[in-house]
Amino acid sequence: MPQAAWTASQAGWSLTPAGLLDTAVYAIPMRSRFRGITVREGVLVRGASGWGEFSPFWDYDVVEARRWWPATVEAAVGDWPSPLRDRIPVNCTVPAVDAETAEVIVGRSGCGTAKVKVAEPEQSLADDVERVAAVRAALGPAGAVRVDANGAWSVDNAVRAIGELDRAAGGLEYVEQPCASVAELAAVRRRVDVPIAADESIRRAEDPLHVALAGAADIAVLKVAPLGGVRRALEIAQACGLPVVVSSALETSVGLAAGVALAAALPELPYACGLATTALLDGDVTSQPLVQVDGFLPVRPVNADLLADVAADEATTRRWHQRLAAVTGLALGPVRQA
Repeated sequence: MPQAAWTASQAGWSLTPAGLLDTAVYAIPMRSRFRGITVREGVLVRGASGWGEFSPFWDYDVVEARRWWPATVEAAVGDWPSPLRDRIPVNCTVPAVDAETAEVIVGRSGCGTAKVKVAEPEQSLADDVERVAAVRAALGPAGAVRVDANGAWSVDNAVRAIGELDRAAGGLEYVEQPCASVAELAAVRRRVDVPIAADESIRRAEDPLHVALAGAADIAVLKVAPLGGVRRALEIAQACGLPVVVSSALETSVGLAAGVALAAALPELPYACGLATTALLDGDVTSQPLVQVDGFLPVRPVNADLLADVAADEATTRRWHQRLAAVTGLALGPVRQA
């Protein structure tokens, strides 16, 4: 396994190519509060190859947000690896909702795997246990339940919570990012039998391979945008030596298409992917959104043909153009209507 850290120059984060034509800023309400937000915002960029998405969350500073830019460029003016499969198994995502709502979400999804958000501020472990038990009831004994704490627990709290949630689920498939640091992940992994998956410890790290080198995870959760693109994420998947779950960063179908392309290009795909997240948005930028059917997403490109329906207001648009200029040094104008 490579020992050297991945650097910004290797990732091409300063890339500002010609051929980027136009931008469009979107603002789409969430169906439920998720990751602390109620409206998802971002920028779509059009180039010779199609549309790319730039939508780092607002808690990412300029340096972190810059890591997302190569994925936008790759989609807009580059290309993706050839797919090895034509559809991708996916999980449904259950926000930190009440147990009854959680059961409805799972029942309507048609998925055999559910990812449940836990450790939400102002909620208790008892709330999480009740939600996970409801998800298990909706899935039945054959379904897979995984939980995501987004790094919220201490080591001792993680060990306790994982034990209770594992019992409520009748067996968890894995726990995603129970603690914030790599050292804490490794400590939890030594004390529990449930597999540990790393997300933030990979996508927000200076060295995405450190979590594997430290023996801190059993599974790597990879998100294309913060890792710098499909080809870049594929390199990380191959180098880390861990089974991979491809997940979304809560993008529109344009951004999701890049995640689907990564999942389609992986030599092995042992787990359902976290890419069925358009269900969390009350709208999309396309008339043909990437929506799962019977637990699978199709592998195909996406055309942003509904931009007018989800266009951000003037203030939001200005804010995103300023952010894009700070990240890339480019001053891109609004989309020109045909």
